Amino acid sequence: MQRLKGMVYTERFVFEPGEVVIEGDTICAVNRCAEEEMTEAERRTYLLPGLIDIHFHGCAGYDFCDGTREAFRAIAAYELQHGITSICPATMTFPEERLARICSECAALVREDDSSPIPFREQLCGIYLEGPFISYDKRGAQNPEYIQRPDMDMLRRLQQKAEGLIRIAVVAPEVEGAIDCIREGREELRFSIAHTCADYETTRRAIEAGATQVTHLYNAMPPMSHRAPGVVGAAADDERVMAELICDGIHVHPAMVRSTFKLFGAERMILISDSMMAAGMPDGDYSLGGQAVKVQGSQAFLADGTIAGSVTNLYDCMVNAVSTGVPKEAAVRAASTNPARAIGIADRYGSLGPGKKADILITDRELVLYRVMKSGVWAVTD
Repeated sequence: MQRLKGMVYTERFVFEPGEVVIEGDTICAVNRCAEEEMTEAERRTYLLPGLIDIHFHGCAGYDFCDGTREAFRAIAAYELQHGITSICPATMTFPEERLARICSECAALVREDDSSPIPFREQLCGIYLEGPFISYDKRGAQNPEYIQRPDMDMLRRLQQKAEGLIRIAVVAPEVEGAIDCIREGREELRFSIAHTCADYETTRRAIEAGATQVTHLYNAMPPMSHRAPGVVGAAADDERVMAELICDGIHVHPAMVRSTFKLFGAERMILISDSMMAAGMPDGDYSLGGQAVKVQGSQAFLADGTIAGSVTNLYDCMVNAVSTGVPKEAAVRAASTNPARAIGIADRYGSLGPGKKADILITDRELVLYRVMKSGVWAVTD
């Protein structure tokens, strides 16, 4: 049995003096403490739930769409080193055959009898399908060659290959067949609105059909205005809808980060990294979705200047959100509890409470990361 004491980020979404008691891979109790009974070191110690990135493409020189076990393991290792204890990596717009291979290989590695202290299956919590059911005009860094109409039969075939791992599929609501696809598949997986030219009314229809999320809000969609609220306005209007936000300092202006948390409320915000393979790597030439990407500093671009994902991991995105003025408590929630809710794993992940996985981060008051525990095992120590 392990006991960790400090300022605990509790399931009330505040930091409170307490002790987390761990048995095996599970939290068995979170006990309240009197702050005056804690040492100064304990009062400076913050205990956070492990972060969950439900939308990113790669890191450490690897892309999830490489579809190899080497890539999957390297990606998982990098994420864990940076406090992201659970991952739901994203595909890009590719032909069904390529997507099927990626899903099959990922499922096979999850099934594999891995005796390492923290096996891949402990970190992977799903697959995120970004494309191919998107708008050509808002394709962003997605490869236009492979864009196609929404097809629930194809999604079922991919889900079979993935052995149930697919958690979210992206659709552009205005594309022919999109609303019907959402309505037909809403009980089988979650749908997120993305890479779209949809107006307010079309987005509303998608939400009523069953869409519950908006992918990287503001990016690859029409801007919100006072006469045309669009996707952003429709999503903000409906409390059933959660919104992803990339807080890498490039994709969304700091003022809009603050405003979006106020507009949607802390309970509906999901921080994502949308990182590509250059995260954690030096400047240079990389690729995303089969297209060449140039990385300079904190920016990644296609040859035509289109932003091509981020090079920032989720932990740093969370810290960036705080630096813009988002309350620390809200930023932590958006990087842990909310993503767990969004993909249906909040019963075991995303917060520090009895019965939850012992995925715990130890930081200081400024959110400098010192130690990472995954399923009761120390993965990173200072």
